[in-house]
Amino acid sequence: MHKHNTRNGLKARLDHMFTDREFFMRSHGQVRFLTISAKLQKRVFYSVAAALAVWLMITLAMMINQLTVSGERMALAQKEAEVNSTESRVTEYKASIDDVAADLTQRQDVLDQMTEQFVGEQPAAADEEQTDKQLSENTQKISAAFPEAAHLAKLEARQILFARRLTMAAMHRTEQAAEAIRKFGLNPDKLSKNSTNAMGGPLVPFFKDKHQQLHPSLERLNLALQQMDALERTLIAIPSGKPSSTGMVSSSYGYRRDPFTGGGAMHSGIDFKGPLGQPILAAAGGKVTHAGWKSGYGKAVEITHGNGLMTRYAHLSRIGVTAGQKIEQGQQLGAMGSTGRSTGTHLHFEVRLTGRAINPRPFLEANTDVLKIKAIARQRAKTPSRNQSGTSRG
Repeated sequence: MHKHNTRNGLKARLDHMFTDREFFMRSHGQVRFLTISAKLQKRVFYSVAAALAVWLMITLAMMINQLTVSGERMALAQKEAEVNSTESRVTEYKASIDDVAADLTQRQDVLDQMTEQFVGEQPAAADEEQTDKQLSENTQKISAAFPEAAHLAKLEARQILFARRLTMAAMHRTEQAAEAIRKFGLNPDKLSKNSTNAMGGPLVPFFKDKHQQLHPSLERLNLALQQMDALERTLIAIPSGKPSSTGMVSSSYGYRRDPFTGGGAMHSGIDFKGPLGQPILAAAGGKVTHAGWKSGYGKAVEITHGNGLMTRYAHLSRIGVTAGQKIEQGQQLGAMGSTGRSTGTHLHFEVRLTGRAINPRPFLEANTDVLKIKAIARQRAKTPSRNQSGTSRG
């Protein structure tokens, strides 16, 4: 009933608004009448209202659609930003992993180079089980937090463990070399100091970045290998080979009665008696610094071995080397004779340290253990590194 009354009321208002209307127009003295009926007015009104309603609906739909699209774009942009941020973090993480991998590779190059240079061959690496047990707490945390980096963390731990094992091996060999030098009656500290004082050459940094430093474990390894190298080279330079195959000693080192004057005199070497032309051999490798006549010694050869050590071979009948020539231990230098101040065919053999004559007997009576240590050191010194064998890196 209420709806019916409302509808009748609305119809009555529209009927009141749209009544028949007459318009008159005057033109050239004539009056014309134009009638617009209420029905036509209502049709026009309804048409305009419908068109306006349609326009409003379309506009509203477009606005809603635009708002929806904008919302979707904003959500997509936010999601894209989040993805980009994630990708950025992943890229940054991967970059850090790449940096670690590059650092470990470079560290391995250092290990390889030091091993080849000082040891000759790489000792067996620790097995995986032993390596895992010795992983540091920090390495374990890294492996747990970043599974992708676990293999790098283990590789780093293996390298550090390897460096420590190699350091211990180098220190053991250093002590062996030092003990062998002491058995020759020499001071290893003084001899190795003479060796390290004579160093030089152009600076060729290992790292391109001047601020990059070795890991402390590698620093300790490098120091241990340098000490081992200095002492083993010192040991190699010590004359221990016999200068002649004859074992007959006619005069020892020390004070004796001079064969010409009969008075007391200092004999600065050992005399080996033998036949004329007996081969004379180098007691150690080195460089010939004198090959010719020397007052009192006759035809003589002097070899400098480094670290202040020098050997002299005198009264030769023939000299087979020249000054400046490099000599290996056991190489023939000449032949036994009786030139110079000599009473018969023999070899006068001297060992001098920084110009002072010392007793050659400890050098000639070295035990088997000492000679074995020296042989190992000599073999290492002769082993070519990759850089020398034509397969160098870079």
